[in-house]
Amino acid sequence: MKGDYREQFNKWINSPVLDEASRAELAAISNNEEELKDRFGTVPSFGTSGIRGLMRAGYNGMNIYTVRCASQALAQSVISEGRASDGVVVSHDSRHNSELFAEETAAVLAANGVKVFFFDALRPTPELSFAVRDLHAVAGVNITASHNPKEYNGYKVYWDDASQIGLEKANELAELLDEIRIFEDVRTMSFEDAVGAGHIEIIGAEVDERYLNAVLEQSLAGDYVSEYADDVRIVYAAFHGAGAKPVQKVLERVGIRNVIPVVEQLIPDGDFPSVENPNPEYLANYDLPIEYAEANNADLIIGTDPDSDRCGAVMKTPEGYKALTGNQIGMLLLDYILTRRTELGTLPANAAVIKSVVSTSLCERICDAYGVCCVETLTGFKFIGEKIKEYEASGEHSFIFGFEESIGYLAGTYTRDKDAVLAAMLLAEMACYFRSKGESVYEGLLALYDKYGYCEEFNSSVRYDGYEAASRISASMLALRNNLPTELGYPVEKVRDFSKGVDGFPATDMLNFYLTEDCEVLIRPSGTEPIVKIYVKSSDSTADKARIKAEKVMTATKNALE
Repeated sequence: MKGDYREQFNKWINSPVLDEASRAELAAISNNEEELKDRFGTVPSFGTSGIRGLMRAGYNGMNIYTVRCASQALAQSVISEGRASDGVVVSHDSRHNSELFAEETAAVLAANGVKVFFFDALRPTPELSFAVRDLHAVAGVNITASHNPKEYNGYKVYWDDASQIGLEKANELAELLDEIRIFEDVRTMSFEDAVGAGHIEIIGAEVDERYLNAVLEQSLAGDYVSEYADDVRIVYAAFHGAGAKPVQKVLERVGIRNVIPVVEQLIPDGDFPSVENPNPEYLANYDLPIEYAEANNADLIIGTDPDSDRCGAVMKTPEGYKALTGNQIGMLLLDYILTRRTELGTLPANAAVIKSVVSTSLCERICDAYGVCCVETLTGFKFIGEKIKEYEASGEHSFIFGFEESIGYLAGTYTRDKDAVLAAMLLAEMACYFRSKGESVYEGLLALYDKYGYCEEFNSSVRYDGYEAASRISASMLALRNNLPTELGYPVEKVRDFSKGVDGFPATDMLNFYLTEDCEVLIRPSGTEPIVKIYVKSSDSTADKARIKAEKVMTATKNALE
């Protein structure tokens, strides 16, 4: 993008290519300097998760013109590698404009001579990842903003290993994108004409079957599922997204018979009318599923986000229904997988579990008990995908399970991204496993804490609004580095500055503070929102002691940032 924000605004509003609705939208903000700076003074960053932003006209927005431009950059990259005939897989979620943006993506790729495999309807992100290798494609694109509010959409890119693109490819695409003139250099054609000419191949049920079979291969279910399936009641909340069909199919095929879907949330709807935002992490979004659970005396509620890569859960407790944190789900699934693999004799001697550095440290204690290697990566599931690829090449480890505290989980290597369909299956059969022992999920969690110690993890954030949000975030992180706090609720014993590439990690903008009293803080800017994220970990002999310490540390850390 060349020129200042006012010059770019004039270019857009005067372009004969611009549709009239977008022209009217821009005309309405022509005298709003801050809005013009926000929309035309910058562009969405083409990071390792692709592009994500508000759906609106302008360079800094998700619209058909920025989607076409990104697709032109992708086409040029694919062509430069001589792999146009290998094809790019394209899919989308249930958000407003997702299907339109997917068709625009496919049309640009086709017009540039790149083969396209196009899903016939919305699909989970992990199935898109699976399909890239299943179809031997060079890349994949999913139009989704995952669990973000309804005003957002995104352009998520995968390469031939089925992982999200790495930094080198992201930088290449960003440079290409910057050189493309948005109204002059993009080649496109009619989606229907591209399908008719054979440039776009419509795919669907046959890939679904192979994907579902791959998920089912990760099942560890034993006789306890068939024996207790009638006794375990599970409420499923699709949150108006892509998980509705595959999650219900997988649960049925694994033998989970007592699944009660939240009917109002099965219908794909980009307005997400039953929730404030479609993030399965938050208990506030489970009001309707909890009504179903209470009416049916359900043991567990499972929720999936719009693109079905994140899986949340709410468990029944003596005090009512309580949301499990992403770390608690990760701990439960990890212990279930290691326990069952040990019982079945399928736990490899070189087994490895991979977690993000911001996720619970209790994972390491569980792995130690089973003699399993626990490996840390930076935040972002693509780093877990890269480790899987590395281990497959070297044979150093056999990947067993990977997770992030932001409710992302994967067992097996059939896909290279977190998979809510898989997580839902494992949670359901795990509930049956606990029932076979006369326990609930809640009692199983307490048993883990009794065995490995109590750990409390708090997440929060500081938001930076406005046109200069990115520069203010950078300045805030720099100020913190230049004046490192000596106390964050408790004295600081050690600091890891990840911007220097410490301990073999790639350089990234993150600070890690180790405190006395067995506490830890990590601070990093979000890759998708104008916020700085704060992660606090605290361990102690009781849950109350761990929580009180974590609250104290979180308050001190937010004060240090603000």
